[in-house]
Amino acid sequence: MTKPKRSSLAQKGARFEELVLCLLLGFMIVLACVQIALRTFFGGGLLWADPLLRYLVLWSGLLGASMATSRGEHIALDLAGYLLPEKLQPLVQLACHLFALITSGFLTWASILFIQSEIEYGSPGLLDIPTWGWNMIFPLAFLLITLRYLALVFTTTTTILQGHKSTTGVRQ
Repeated sequence: MTKPKRSSLAQKGARFEELVLCLLLGFMIVLACVQIALRTFFGGGLLWADPLLRYLVLWSGLLGASMATSRGEHIALDLAGYLLPEKLQPLVQLACHLFALITSGFLTWASILFIQSEIEYGSPGLLDIPTWGWNMIFPLAFLLITLRYLALVFTTTTTILQGHKSTTGVRQ
């Protein structure tokens, strides 16, 4: 699968996303090392550190999935790419992007419903941040993934239509 081209705004967004992921990872490593040192040398650690690390792993995993989608490096089953003729591959790619777009759209909607439920019935969370605040990564990440697949659907459709025009003798 070819990697999508990115606009200037998308490149800035990707850099910001990389920065956030690097900061999250660095903070997680430092906090985990502090926890290990405190447990090893003082017999105990920070009560809030382990739950915070779990939330940060969740955030970094979902932001990483979004970034992988933007780079075209997400997990994909590419068996069809090897078995089908080259002319059909863009159509299969479009079908895969459409399926992923619909799936991520439903996940975005479900995560919004989840957050609404957390706001209505949720409990206080870690560090006095409500649980819905920690879980906001779900709609955020799935929305980013949905928008990225939407862009891939448009890009792939444009490529297919331009290829069709060039094969039918229409000038581009």
